[in-house]
Amino acid sequence: MEAANIRPPAVAGMFYPGDASELALEVAGMMGEATRGGQRPKALIVPHAGYIYSGPVAASAYALLEPLRREVKRVVMFGPTHRVAVRGLAVPTATGFATPLGTVPIDRGALSRAAALPQVQASDEAHALEHSLEVQLPFLQTVLDDFSLAPFAVGYASAHEVAEVMELLWDGPETLIVVSSDLSHYHPYGAAQRLDRHTADAILGLQSLADHEQACGATPINGLIEAARRRGLQPTLLDLRNSGDTAGDRSRVVGYAAFAFTE
Repeated sequence: MEAANIRPPAVAGMFYPGDASELALEVAGMMGEATRGGQRPKALIVPHAGYIYSGPVAASAYALLEPLRREVKRVVMFGPTHRVAVRGLAVPTATGFATPLGTVPIDRGALSRAAALPQVQASDEAHALEHSLEVQLPFLQTVLDDFSLAPFAVGYASAHEVAEVMELLWDGPETLIVVSSDLSHYHPYGAAQRLDRHTADAILGLQSLADHEQACGATPINGLIEAARRRGLQPTLLDLRNSGDTAGDRSRVVGYAAFAFTE
C-alpha cells in the first residue's frame, strides 16, 4: 500500500495512547477485565469516547470476538460524523487506516459495491479527523487476525439508507458489522442513568431511537435495528455505564453502552 494513500491516525495520543507498546498494554488490560459470554455476534454497538472513559465498555463487546479471531475477515463499520457535514454515508478513497498498532487494509471492493447506492459518496474530508471509527481499530487489531475494513461515516441519512448499505454487505460469518455510538451527553449522573436505560431498553426491543439526544449514532443504530428486524437478530446488553462510573465527575456525564446482536 502506498504511504500517501493511508489515512494516518487522527486521535492517537488523545483518545488512546500514541505509543504502540503502551496502546497494546492498555487494550490488553481492558480486554483482560472484560466478561466473556457465549454469543457469536453478527453485529456490535460500541462507544467511541477516550479509552479512559468508554474503553472498558467497548472491551465487553470486543471480548466476544476472540473465538472468532480467524473467522471474521471483514468489518463493516458505521459511525456518526462529528466534524464534517455529510449528506448520506461517506467512504474514504484511502487504501488503509493506520493506528500505532499497524495499518488495516480497506476493502475497496466492498466500498465499490456500496458506491452504487445513491446515498454513498466518497469524502476523505469526512474521515480525516473522525474519531468514531478510528478508536475501534486498536480493539479490532487486538482480537482479530487478518481483516479488512469497510468504513462508513454517517451524516444526514435515513435509517433505511444505512440499513440498505448493511444489507448489501451483510454476507456470511466472515463479515462483522460494528456501529459506533455514545449515548446521552452532559446530563447529571442520575438523569443520564434514566435516559440511557430507556435508550438501552428501546434497542433491546428493536425499537428505533427518536433522536440524537439519545445517542449521537442514532442513525446508524436505527439502521442496524431495521436490518436486525429483517434478519431476525437478537440483541443483548453487555454493559451500560457513563463517564461518572469510569473517569469523570458526575455533574455532566456521557453515556456508554455495548450490545451484541446474534443470528
